[in-house]
Amino acid sequence: MPPAYVKPYVNRQKNDATDAEAICEAVTRPNMRFVPTKTVEQQSCLMLHRARHLFIRQQTAIINSIRAYLAEFRDCRTCWAARRRATAGSRRR
Repeated sequence: MPPAYVKPYVNRQKNDATDAEAICEAVTRPNMRFVPTKTVEQQSCLMLHRARHLFIRQQTAIINSIRAYLAEFRDCRTCWAARRRATAGSRRR
């Protein structure tokens, strides 16, 4: 059951006891909708997507850190290309 469905039934401060009481109250309601349980295939597919997303974020972080290290030595290829374009434009005039 999603927490958003239970939240209207919490009438005091949020702690484990009041959360359990609200869940019990929400379950007894006749119009309460439940979230279907995911199959093993769905869970494994989601796990692969999360792992791939994590690897991509880590790869981007490593690339950015290497670019920052190279920029300290003024060896950044993107900085070099931008400077080259800027100086090439000034030579044409």
